[in-house]
Amino acid sequence: MAFPTKLLNDGEHVVVHTRTHAKALIAPVSVLVVLVAAVISLGSLTDSTTVGLGAGVVAALVAVWFVVRPVLDWLTTTYTFTNRRFIKRSGLIAKEGRTIPLNRISGVDFEIGVVDRLFGCGTLIVSDASTHGRVLLEDVPQVEQVQLRVAEELHTLASGGPASERVDDGT
Repeated sequence: MAFPTKLLNDGEHVVVHTRTHAKALIAPVSVLVVLVAAVISLGSLTDSTTVGLGAGVVAALVAVWFVVRPVLDWLTTTYTFTNRRFIKRSGLIAKEGRTIPLNRISGVDFEIGVVDRLFGCGTLIVSDASTHGRVLLEDVPQVEQVQLRVAEELHTLASGGPASERVDDGT
C-alpha cells in the first residue's frame, strides 16, 4: 500500500514507506492455530450444546483480542519518510498520527537483535529535540537500508540540498 499522494505537500516526495515486518504476525497466527485446535478438541470431547456455545463465545472473544486486533494494527500502521518529514500513521476507524519535520530530527539509529537478524528487521530510533525525545519503530524491514536512506536525506537537508528549500516545518 503506497502513501496517499493527497497527503503530500507541493514538492514533497516519499523517500521510504514501510510497515512493521510480518514477523509481528507470528504470535496472532500461533494463537489462532491453538484456538482452532482447542475448539476442535473440545467439540470432539463433548456433545453438550451449552459447552459448545460457551467455548464458541470464549474463542470468538480471544480471536478478536489476540488475532484480529493485532492483524488490523499491523495492516493500518505505516512509517513514511519524505524529503521533508517523518510520518507515523495508524488506525482503521480512529486515526492516529505523528509527524516530525526532518529539520527537527537530530538522529536516526537502529538496533538489531539476534531474532531480528534472522528475519531481516530491527528497531529504528528517530530522535528529535521535542519533549517526547525519540520514536521507536520496532520490526522495521531492512532497517539498515532504511536508516541509510533517511540519514542521506538528513545530510541533503543539512548541506543545503533540495530538501532544505523550505524553512517551515514541512506541513
